[in-house]
Amino acid sequence: MSKAKILYIEDNTDNMTLVRRVLEIEGYEVIPAETGREGLAKAYENKPDIIITDINLPDIDGYEITDTLKKDKMTAHIPIIAMTANVMKKDRENVFQAGCDGYISKPIDIDELPAQVENFLRGRI
Repeated sequence: MSKAKILYIEDNTDNMTLVRRVLEIEGYEVIPAETGREGLAKAYENKPDIIITDINLPDIDGYEITDTLKKDKMTAHIPIIAMTANVMKKDRENVFQAGCDGYISKPIDIDELPAQVENFLRGRI
């Protein structure tokens, strides 16, 4: 069975490299996007199984990405996971109010990340 296709939207090069390596080692196909606009384009072009997005991006933020994709019947079914350093309770509430299906906090626990992604894909979280 082939692993899922993951769209990862992240403007920080170090985070992008780390997450890509961890997920690709586990057999996932990772589609990188460095801006929100690029992420939206790649979501429509590649039809990923799951989207992981940073919230704080330089052009459009993760909330706007989520809102746009969740309002479109072609992409509304794709789970969107916010990955952010904003860890206050209100920040987590904002993530879910925006329509995200899950939340992963930074700094990223590379030992837990593959299991977290698998759980999101299987709808366990």
